[in-house]
Amino acid sequence: MTDSKNTLKTYALRHTDCRESILEAFLNKSAALSHGDLESLLQDGFDRVTIYRTLKTFVEKGILHKIPDDEGGVKYALCKEECSSHEHHHDHIHFKCSTCGDTTCLESVHIPAIRLPEGYVREDVNMLVQGICPNCIPK
Repeated sequence: MTDSKNTLKTYALRHTDCRESILEAFLNKSAALSHGDLESLLQDGFDRVTIYRTLKTFVEKGILHKIPDDEGGVKYALCKEECSSHEHHHDHIHFKCSTCGDTTCLESVHIPAIRLPEGYVREDVNMLVQGICPNCIPK
């Protein structure tokens, strides 16, 4: 994704200041963001419900994907280009740094195939690895 206005146009979404601001926040940050992170970044520019609805729309359209957090919350990250409103492709590992708290997508590291017992149907798989990111490792 190159810029927020083109992304909104590509996904046939109406342009709003909130949508543009939220997309810009994700485009300018390499780590995943939570709803609370966005509230802080946008400095009371938009109410909680508007931010929530925008995140929900972006997930439904295939712009963002959800990352369950180890603390029971959810963070969001930009999808790869092959995601759509019909199908997300996120069989990659997410890494959370125990020092800085950033969560990042490690798209080159895929979640191994998981064979479920008969009668179970897979809908989603998430893997969160915790450790220290390259920025926080003492040099």
